Amino acid sequence: MTATRTAGNTPAREARRGVLLQLVRPVARTVPWWALAAGGGLGLLAAALPRLSGGEVTPWAGVNALRAAALCFALGAAFLLDDPARQTTAAVPVRRVLRHALRCAFVLPAAAVWWTAAVLLVPEEARPPAGDVTLEAATALALALAGAAFAVRRRGAGRPGQAVAASLLVAAVLAPLLTPSEWSLFTAPGDPRWADGHGHWTLLLCAALLAVAVCCVEPVRRLQPVRRLRTRPAKADKEGLGA
Repeated sequence: MTATRTAGNTPAREARRGVLLQLVRPVARTVPWWALAAGGGLGLLAAALPRLSGGEVTPWAGVNALRAAALCFALGAAFLLDDPARQTTAAVPVRRVLRHALRCAFVLPAAAVWWTAAVLLVPEEARPPAGDVTLEAATALALALAGAAFAVRRRGAGRPGQAVAASLLVAAVLAPLLTPSEWSLFTAPGDPRWADGHGHWTLLLCAALLAVAVCCVEPVRRLQPVRRLRTRPAKADKEGLGA
């Protein structure tokens, strides 16, 4: 061979890279942009409600507006892994984690721009600490993706978004009522428990990201033991032996 290949550029990896590049356009077409646009639009409206109200906006109203905005976007992101042609795309020589990562790569830059706009829509005097409220929004998004990835891995669902979005919405309604008070997840800025609560948000985010990473890996199929087939003599052979 006249050209030497580097250790990382094996023919198999080059083939996968070529297939991955060929998947960019088809995957972009199958991303449910309508769901993401609907969730993002509702989220911006929720973030703008304190400013549109015209009255004095409290920090409690500001943080709740951003929490509602983050939930709206997460509900739209629950449809991100919807793919009616999943059984077809599963046959390509690209791992599931790369196919899912490709979908996320289309959405995450737009999500960052969207979230910046949502935070700026809240009046400055009522705006909560950007880093802490971004942690909450990232956790909601990660939980939505974890639910969708789990449904794909467990049941091979082609459209898990509807069920995941419904579950996420129910969890968001019940969480403030059922969360232990010592977790203090839904406190207002200035509350002494604010820092401790966001420590718990960090734990939830790490758990959700770990669940996404685990669920994006193809399940290992157990090898079935090969049973030896017992060859039986033909009927004619038996008759010949009997004669």
